[in-house]
Amino acid sequence: MKRRAFNRCILSALLGSAALAAGPVALAQNFPNRAIEIVVPFAAGGGTDAMARAMGDASRTHLTQPIVVLNKPGAAGGIGLTEVANAKPDGYKLALVTADMVIIPHLGLTKTTYEKFTPIIQLNADPSAITVAADSPYNTIEAFLEAARAKPESMQVGNAGIGSIWHLAAAALEDKTGAKFNHIPFNGGNPAVLALLGGHIDAVAVSPAEVMQYVKAGKLKPLAVMADARVPGFENVPTLKERNIDLSIGTWRGIAAPKGTPQPVLDVLGAAFRQAAAENSLKRFMAEQNLGYAVADQQTFTALMERDNTTFKALIEKFGMRQ
Repeated sequence: MKRRAFNRCILSALLGSAALAAGPVALAQNFPNRAIEIVVPFAAGGGTDAMARAMGDASRTHLTQPIVVLNKPGAAGGIGLTEVANAKPDGYKLALVTADMVIIPHLGLTKTTYEKFTPIIQLNADPSAITVAADSPYNTIEAFLEAARAKPESMQVGNAGIGSIWHLAAAALEDKTGAKFNHIPFNGGNPAVLALLGGHIDAVAVSPAEVMQYVKAGKLKPLAVMADARVPGFENVPTLKERNIDLSIGTWRGIAAPKGTPQPVLDVLGAAFRQAAAENSLKRFMAEQNLGYAVADQQTFTALMERDNTTFKALIEKFGMRQ
């Protein structure tokens, strides 16, 4: 009797394990059977929102259900990210994530960290660029940095706000070169660029996309980009690495799911999103918006988040940016 009871226990355990193992597979086979939500943690109308909607359109023929984009702004992205992090991890509520997700926890704006998500696909990467007015006396990044070192904190460099990715980029450049800037925060990259055009500051540390039209019009000139390779549209602008400054820093965007989402579901989403990212319609959108097209898989995107989380945490602590 004891042996029969023992055997029944073993059989039950095996059946239970088999059911658990089959569960995610069965879920993936039926996934998706309703609309998928992508939460954009910023207001409608911006570049991140537009990218989410373009991705949703490009995904139509690669998923059996539509994608619905929802805007949940607030707390520098913290409100939308927290909602997705706390959602049921079944693949039906995702987040359009940006580099802000590995910045704002260290600024004290949210307790929701990147570790509460599983990345699915990276879609975009835009480096910082040091840009000055067309009539600026600085024609090279070396001359610009030499002037900043000669008179510490006299060089006024605009950014998109305290603790923003562009503030961190300028701080990282200081950290690498020994220069000392006077950081001037604005409510976004565009107001900083307008201040540069008006002659109110000496330079900006924002993305190439945010200065592209003024560079083409001959009103601004970029001195260097903080990327591993030269940027399309800025082919004549050197990278910092070409100038022996080992720094590559910028923003990125992609799609992530709540941590705990079954891998078979992530595989379905990843395959569909990779196909969508290859659509000419999405590539055209990225080019028209001057957004860097950079597609990476789950593992590569995860490694990028881990690296930037470490980098930004150290910069925020060193420069006292926590709010």
